[in-house]
Amino acid sequence: MSAIKERFKIIPAVYLVLKKDGKILLSHRCNTGYEDGNYILVSGHLEGDESFRQAMAREAKEEANLVLEPDNLKVSHIMHRKKEPGGDSERIDIFLTVKKWKGEPKNMELDKCDDLGWFSMDNLPENIVPYVKYVLKQIEKNEFYSEWGF
Repeated sequence: MSAIKERFKIIPAVYLVLKKDGKILLSHRCNTGYEDGNYILVSGHLEGDESFRQAMAREAKEEANLVLEPDNLKVSHIMHRKKEPGGDSERIDIFLTVKKWKGEPKNMELDKCDDLGWFSMDNLPENIVPYVKYVLKQIEKNEFYSEWGF
């Protein structure tokens, strides 16, 4: 009798591509151990028993005090990514956009984020997470899928 091989696992994450007046909402990471000192989109991991859109609505409320209706979120890009080039974990990153939301962005996680603000798409900060910058360019070109770190 052969041993049952454990199935490969991949980590799902969601990112909010929130635009207003030609600007995009970014948060500056701190004290997390991952990409600290860099800007990233409002984002997070699925907790289980929730859809990608439900997870994004939850994360937007937890991180930025924004109320999003999951049904209003649209997938703008999917990335299959290794955590880092040569890394041993893989991710499926779902980037979602929304045109309507309630509330003004407010940093709700002061222990993980020391800045939350709008940045011009034409003048993104130099210290933006590289794969996020890449995805934003892919979205501008209407590219729906990309790979990173392979």
